Amino acid sequence: MNNPQPLDGQTRALGAFVASLTYEALPAPVVAQAADIVLDTLGCCIAAWQEDPEKAEIATRLAGTFKAQPVATIWGSRGVRTDAALAALANGILANAADYDDTHKRALLHTGSVIVPTVLALAEERRLTGKQVLRAIVAGYEVAVRVGMTVMPSHYRFWHSTATNGTFGAAASAAAALGLDADGATFALGFAGTQAAGLNTFFSYGDFTKSLHPGKAAFNGLLSARLAALGATSPPTILEHEKGYVRAFCETPNFAALTRGLGTEWEILQNGFKWFPSILASHAPIQATLDVVNKHDVKPADIASIVNETYTTVKTHFSNKVVDTPMGARVSVPYCVAIAAMDRAVGQAQFAPDRVRDPAVQDLLARTETVADAELTKLYPDKFPARVTVTLKDGRKLTETRYFPKGDPQEPLTPAEIEAKFSSNVAARMSGSDAAELARLVRDLAKLDDLSPIFALLGR
Repeated sequence: MNNPQPLDGQTRALGAFVASLTYEALPAPVVAQAADIVLDTLGCCIAAWQEDPEKAEIATRLAGTFKAQPVATIWGSRGVRTDAALAALANGILANAADYDDTHKRALLHTGSVIVPTVLALAEERRLTGKQVLRAIVAGYEVAVRVGMTVMPSHYRFWHSTATNGTFGAAASAAAALGLDADGATFALGFAGTQAAGLNTFFSYGDFTKSLHPGKAAFNGLLSARLAALGATSPPTILEHEKGYVRAFCETPNFAALTRGLGTEWEILQNGFKWFPSILASHAPIQATLDVVNKHDVKPADIASIVNETYTTVKTHFSNKVVDTPMGARVSVPYCVAIAAMDRAVGQAQFAPDRVRDPAVQDLLARTETVADAELTKLYPDKFPARVTVTLKDGRKLTETRYFPKGDPQEPLTPAEIEAKFSSNVAARMSGSDAAELARLVRDLAKLDDLSPIFALLGR
């Protein structure tokens, strides 16, 4: 049940958690999950150079417009280095370029694309150990998703959770990486709250702002921690204050979520890894569509129409049918359903510009509808339900239902599948031997005191 009343000292409680968290307090599954998140995020970043090279080049050139000391690597850039905050900005943009990044479903937050660039930029600058990196990543995850669960779902009407709630996670991770005390971490969160921004307008256009959001959240989080480290102060009640973040960004706050289970219930374990390079809301309908066309051997020429019955947010946010860009296609659930029916596959090839604009694909997209279903909406966000009905030209109706997408904590990817996804993502930019070595190093983060071999591989 939602608790609309704040609890005294919740921002300070989060700050104290960040400052006091130790690597030794992390359960083994949490450590393993954090390492998998690093690996998955690095793969998404490097994939950007193949899947959206223009965006990758802009992110790298953007960092270069600032004259900065070269202390942190822009991944996959062939050796470009810059200030840690600018590297976090660029790598955050790369992480989301192909919309393949991990998601915490109750916070609806691509947490890794914000936190991993933040932590690794500081790790390279300050020569952190693997255990320090893992501690900082977990601290950021636990803060970010709790803020997200406090303000969702009404927050999502206008605000992109990765940009807004992600800023708190980046600030928490940066505070942990910089070794701030409880006051410093609390002030870092205050600076995060006053900077958090990022509108959902991109759903109509598939433009660059979606990928800017995690990069800017990472930059703002790192800036927040640096300000706090220098002794600057901010509101120590930025979350629970009557004019604070939660009240400003949410119509139906659940303040209890901010600190519930903090340090004992690890929300990072509720993180999901994407199996398709598209918005998470498309994954259950993609799988339901694939179930229909594969089970019944449906040919595209046989399809009269497709209807995806699902929860309301898909209809209100992710159902644009005027699609002519790769990112526009990735965030359009109707497109993802149509291309799944056309190609019986949804991989990177299905979001190539020529495929997106193919007249046959566009024709089926025009005959693919999204319907908000009241009963399925009640299941969200515990489940991401989709009931897909394909109507054939001979009048038959074929229906399949999915409640959890592959990669959800209810149907998790195996470590081997995560590594296979990583290897596929980096194949166009790294040799097989380099990719295998990078995966080994990341999986062994807790054993590493020197991370320079990781950054050397990322700089190639």
